[in-house]
Amino acid sequence: MTGSITQARLPASYWRLWSAAAVSSVGDGVFAAAVPLLAITVTTDPRLISVVSACTFLPWLLLSLPAGALVDRYDRVALMWRSQAVQAVIVTVMAALAAAGELSVPVLAATAFALGTCEVVFGNASQAILPDIVPKPLLHRANGNQYTVTTIGKMFLGSPVGSLLFSIAVALPFGIDAASFVLSAALLATLPSRRRDHTDNPPLRLTITTGLRWLTSHRLLRTLALLLGVNTFCFQLGNVTLVLLATQTLNVSDRGYGLMLAAGAVGAVVGGTVNAKIVARIGALPTLVTALGANVVVFESLGLSPNAIVLGGLLTANGFLTTLWNVVTVGLRQQLVPSELLGRVNSVYRMLGWGLIPLGALTGGLIAHMLGLRAGYLIAGALRGIALLIAMPVLIGALRARDKSPRTSTRHTE
Repeated sequence: MTGSITQARLPASYWRLWSAAAVSSVGDGVFAAAVPLLAITVTTDPRLISVVSACTFLPWLLLSLPAGALVDRYDRVALMWRSQAVQAVIVTVMAALAAAGELSVPVLAATAFALGTCEVVFGNASQAILPDIVPKPLLHRANGNQYTVTTIGKMFLGSPVGSLLFSIAVALPFGIDAASFVLSAALLATLPSRRRDHTDNPPLRLTITTGLRWLTSHRLLRTLALLLGVNTFCFQLGNVTLVLLATQTLNVSDRGYGLMLAAGAVGAVVGGTVNAKIVARIGALPTLVTALGANVVVFESLGLSPNAIVLGGLLTANGFLTTLWNVVTVGLRQQLVPSELLGRVNSVYRMLGWGLIPLGALTGGLIAHMLGLRAGYLIAGALRGIALLIAMPVLIGALRARDKSPRTSTRHTE
């Protein structure tokens, strides 16, 4: 049975979705490498840089719930390509402002919030649409492929190119990002649409409540959502001043910063490639617990990095472990949540999981200002370890329950 699933082919519509992800991820990488470099030309105050980062993720806290309801109510394909078309317009305006030298911290923060709002819609729709396209036994492989191609595009290609283009012309990387959004939107528009009957839909508030009630009643997914919230808070707490740690403390150049991010992507690509095999061998929940435990050690080590080479190696390990965690948890949601509720449940899950990122960014900026650029990673690692210990009884109980269930006798179907 494992062999038949391994040999099964993913449908053609999935590969169009994959191609769109590949294109947009290159633009995302270009943008992700250029924005911190642009921000430190405006200010080197870690508190102000953390404000820009916080605005990127603030929409997940404020808008994720209504976005999830829209994903379950309207055509997911249309929501995806339209949100990327809007992002293309926003980044084009940003490129023009950068070329004119008119960017400031408030402008960067407003742009980050606008792009983050579109990403909330796109992110919820993209995870909800996958089970409509891919059979459930192939979801781990499909999710792994998505993570692999987005990591390659963002970190291997986009980040080095973004830092290089930024050194040539400030506006150039943002123009490339806008073009990637346009091409990705064009590819997504070719996916088969699924019109949803929303003539008799209840009010949006009641629709949101349904998703909220479903997730809060599911002990495992509820625990994973809260654990994700702590982990993303801690990730941003340490990572928000990574550009300052690299360029100011470890004396990494602009181009070197992009290459260091690319080095960190090696682990993510490997994680996306081998995740299905690991899950098939030891199971989804053991994979998840192992990745979380190892990442505690990695975060503590990041704060003690003596040079850029060690820092890049630890970012590689972090990418590998984070990808394992992401693929497993996304696959669990896609398998456990009914398709008609997936957008709403995903939105609640990601609001809980990503809603604390802005607070993590602001906290990280304050900690870096008061205690130094290394302190954030050390504090974040300790907090992640405590959170994992608190969640362990639920994770162990779920593992035992799945082992006793006849449906989990073939672990590749987890």
